[in-house]
Amino acid sequence: MRMTHRHSGRYHAGRHRRADTRDNSLAVNRLRGDSAAKVFAQKCEERPMDFNMSDRQREWLNRVDSFMHKHVLPAVPIYRQQDEAGERWKAIPILEDLKKKARAEGLWNMFMPPSAHEDDEFRGAGLTNLEYAPLAEQMGHIGWASEVFNCSAPDTGNMEVLMRYGTKEHKKKWLRPLMDGEIRSAFLMTEPAVASSDATNIETSIKRDGDHYVINGRKWWSSGVGDPRCQVLIVMGKTDTSAPRHQQQSQVLVPRDAKGITVEKMLPVFGFDDAPHGHAQVLLEDVRVPVSNILLGEGRGFEIAQGRLGPGRIHHCMRTIGKAEEALEKMVKRLSSRTAFGKKIIEYSIWEQRIAEARTDIEMNRLLCLKAADMMDKVGNKSAQLEIAMIKVAAPNMALKIIDNAIQAFGAAGVSDDAGLARDYASMRTMRLADGPDEVHNRAIARLELRKYANAPTTH
Repeated sequence: MRMTHRHSGRYHAGRHRRADTRDNSLAVNRLRGDSAAKVFAQKCEERPMDFNMSDRQREWLNRVDSFMHKHVLPAVPIYRQQDEAGERWKAIPILEDLKKKARAEGLWNMFMPPSAHEDDEFRGAGLTNLEYAPLAEQMGHIGWASEVFNCSAPDTGNMEVLMRYGTKEHKKKWLRPLMDGEIRSAFLMTEPAVASSDATNIETSIKRDGDHYVINGRKWWSSGVGDPRCQVLIVMGKTDTSAPRHQQQSQVLVPRDAKGITVEKMLPVFGFDDAPHGHAQVLLEDVRVPVSNILLGEGRGFEIAQGRLGPGRIHHCMRTIGKAEEALEKMVKRLSSRTAFGKKIIEYSIWEQRIAEARTDIEMNRLLCLKAADMMDKVGNKSAQLEIAMIKVAAPNMALKIIDNAIQAFGAAGVSDDAGLARDYASMRTMRLADGPDEVHNRAIARLELRKYANAPTTH
């Protein structure tokens, strides 16, 4: 496998033709009648859109690209060998070695953008979301590569939660070792007994008892719980069922080894166990934690969730584009190497059409992802919710289509372990559910669209 990155000189949508920024802002406002678009347009006047990479972006991308080719790619067969040997739930030695090398080169915590909540003790690499996007895409070529750079979920989202909403004590106890890559974490939100796409349905109780909270409930798809390095859980549950619907929920920090936590089973994804990461069904029975473990305060769980899930969603999408690039490359190489009915398979017109559509779809999704990242930097995650929702729906569906065609190109080999496409398909299909299913995001998109016309005069 050879990774290529076509961002080396510019975001490849052609050379940017600078138009008058006032015309641009008016066009944006005509397309988007909401306040976020107006703010974004004003910000664009200050910093016009430019598809050329800055020297800083190019430098970081080259560093990550070089590290991937020099260290990560050669380690792929070693990782697989170590993963298949011995216990399923274990730390992979080659991964730990690569983490040390990446950190020594300063390629560490690159997902964490500048924030008003950071200080000299707790600080990421200082890259914006837009600067991080092409780096995450490169990592996305290999499923476990993001962990090499301490940029993998769910730790990234949990670190951002601790950075934004944690106390100094929380940060010293949990954020510091997470940022150092010494421990891992999990986020416990979804539940098997209710439709968790509507988080107000969550039934786990978090009850105050003197100086402690007592937690009872059952969670599942708790990614990362199976990892022996997992030491802290962020649990979402209800502290006050009599409060307004979106003020009933709270989030609390729970040590992984707290009494009353039982991992009932690990959940496979289309038959893959996803070890050593894995996804667990977890029972919490009378789990007691100090009141000081509450994040931000009672009733503010939704506020934390929105702050956490926005960046997490776009990080998935950035990596998804890298996975789509890898699938396309595998498909083209396979088609070029095989002959059927007297000519190379790639010479049949159906494959030319599929390759062309794949390239077009990747480019469109990359540009939407970059726009969402740019808006997050300029107007904040909440104001960029439309763009985040759109790319969260579009990217996994795009990658699924390309991976499916790649499986078709490989034939029977595509559904085996050899090509890696079956696992990629399973992982990407899950992305249509993770961090909210397509239907929920499409509902949000539609509502934002309808809102633009709610007060518009009726025409006949």
